[in-house]
Amino acid sequence: MEEPTPALAKTHIGLQRLMELLGGIVLFAGAAGVVWWQNSRLTVLYDLSGVLEPATRIAQGDLPYLDFPFPYAPLTFVTQALVIRLTGAVYWHHIAYCCLVAGTATVLTWRILVYLLSERIAAPRSTAFFLAVPLTVLGIYCVFPHPFYDPDACFIILLTIFLLLRFERKGFPAVRTVLLGALLVVPLFIKQNIGLAFLGGTGLALIFMIASGLWKKTVVRPYILLILGSLAGFLVALSIVHFTVGIENYRYWTLTFAAMRRTPSIGDMLSVYADRTLPVWVGIFLLGAFLCRQNAGVKRWPAVLSTILMSIPFIWPAVYLLLDADSSERAERLVNLWPMVMIASFALAYVFVKRLNGIAAVLPFVLVATAHGVFLSQQLWGSTYGIWPLLIILIGVALILLVDRDQRPRAFELPVLAAVIAISITAAGGFYIYSDERLDYVNFDDGEMHHSTLPQLAGLSMRGDWIPDFEELVRYTDANIPQDAGVLYLPGEDLFFYTTGRHPHFPVMLFDVTNNPFSPDEIRERVLASDIEWLIVKDDTEIEADNMIDSKTAIFDKLKPDFRSVDSLNNYEIYKRRHADDPPDDEDDDGGDDNDPGPDDPGN
Repeated sequence: MEEPTPALAKTHIGLQRLMELLGGIVLFAGAAGVVWWQNSRLTVLYDLSGVLEPATRIAQGDLPYLDFPFPYAPLTFVTQALVIRLTGAVYWHHIAYCCLVAGTATVLTWRILVYLLSERIAAPRSTAFFLAVPLTVLGIYCVFPHPFYDPDACFIILLTIFLLLRFERKGFPAVRTVLLGALLVVPLFIKQNIGLAFLGGTGLALIFMIASGLWKKTVVRPYILLILGSLAGFLVALSIVHFTVGIENYRYWTLTFAAMRRTPSIGDMLSVYADRTLPVWVGIFLLGAFLCRQNAGVKRWPAVLSTILMSIPFIWPAVYLLLDADSSERAERLVNLWPMVMIASFALAYVFVKRLNGIAAVLPFVLVATAHGVFLSQQLWGSTYGIWPLLIILIGVALILLVDRDQRPRAFELPVLAAVIAISITAAGGFYIYSDERLDYVNFDDGEMHHSTLPQLAGLSMRGDWIPDFEELVRYTDANIPQDAGVLYLPGEDLFFYTTGRHPHFPVMLFDVTNNPFSPDEIRERVLASDIEWLIVKDDTEIEADNMIDSKTAIFDKLKPDFRSVDSLNNYEIYKRRHADDPPDDEDDDGGDDNDPGPDDPGN
């Protein structure tokens, strides 16, 4: 057979690069388009306000942990504050941010898979593309489409993994390797649980690789440089914290207080492995994996059988769409892929890890540790909304563990398996995000679609009367409440300070169990000792969590004797602080009698 001419080889490389460019554009546009579409039809006011209201305060010059209680790591909020400072308070700018980050994260995952699969399996680029396709609907911002810390942390983790694999191919250039080590620390300052699990898992993996390298007398310099870079990055971060808000303040709010309010029990975390069908799915996949390894490149029918067996656990969530219309049951079948993939990939990595070299050898252990760090949040498997790329990478690692470098399976096996996995997860994931099952804690399904008419909220869209009612409140406050007046806003579910540009005069802006460290009595004492003159209470809330509704009612019951009703809007009650020279109230100034517990219906 004749060797290809240089011209033909050059043409082939050019076509390959063009196909890769088109593939990247498709993946980026797919994920970004889904995020934009999600924002065009829904808004989760509670979580959105939980990010943009503190970001507004930071943009105004307040420091978290020092000027107001703050149980979160800072970088997502600082990033959104920079968006506000640079471009003003215009909501669609934050949507654009989410689209850009989601699309880039999907492309990064694809390139990570290309690095992992190259030279290990047949058709690595097409296989990597197939595996990345589900992230057009399950990308880091596709399930929850507003600025948030879990997706941001996942984005930096993906960037770090991509650079680790890229620098490994280049022999780990010294300066860039040290800087990359510093990047390992960044997720810790975006989300505590994710960042700590990733940094800890990566650190242990690097130590293991150093010990193994010293034992085998192989090169360990890159791993030492990564650890030194991480230590340097951590010290720089601590120095910034120390000279801005104080290490003790930061430690208390982000570790002690956050752990008290959000950490689930060990029993709750382990309960996600209690599914009785889990051993069946793991067993079927591992049986297929065993047949694939035993039959690599030998006979056709065992190869077909192994591919079918490994496909079954992934096909089941898609097939279940035809068997049950209950969105919660459908979602459960999809998220149950997480324990199956983690157990299967961990088992394969444990048995065959010696067949991998470098970063790929420890990557499955780091990813499994990171995923479990994510589950330290309250929603457990539901917390996967921002980290689906990690599952896809774990699947990719499982595929490369099925073959040796010098003994590839038939060309059709793994690409076909990847295609089946992609089709199944994409179908199940599409229904998952369309049903909004992950967002069932809020009420945005009823009523006509409304789009905000305020320039600050351009791009804000949702069903129901939430937007027109809030815009009525904004117009009222602009006309009746001085811009510099102290306003307490209960329960803090709307973008009130973001939209009006007012500065909060009270340390808490979102009165739920996670953000509010004060009891109702302490809130009353602080309000009376401050210059708070106005109290705004939202009647019906989009979030349906009982603890937030009960908190709002309890706080209002304590504040009501010190405030008098001055107006009633469609969904908001306006109160003004009582003073000794105020005229006496009417007998029924708030629409009820003295036994009325609050506004029209404060607990709805």
